Amino acid sequence: MANSSAANLVGLMEVLAKALVEKPDEVFVEEFDEPGHKVIEIEVAEDEVGRLIGRQGRMVRNLRTIMNAAALRTHKRYELEIVE
Repeated sequence: MANSSAANLVGLMEVLAKALVEKPDEVFVEEFDEPGHKVIEIEVAEDEVGRLIGRQGRMVRNLRTIMNAAALRTHKRYELEIVE
């Protein structure tokens, strides 16, 4: 059950990221295990990073809030990283 919830969380972040950028075919989302938590890494085109971060980081802050709310079901800690 936890594995499918993690896959759903990665899928959720991918859908949200693709909705925010102009080049959705260049969005890649991966999950990595780190000691004590998991990292969800969103890779976008270099010129799209600003769209994903938003003004004063508001957009990425909102993405992290949504991710943390969805992660409550898995009882694990997640971290979101944006990569060019």
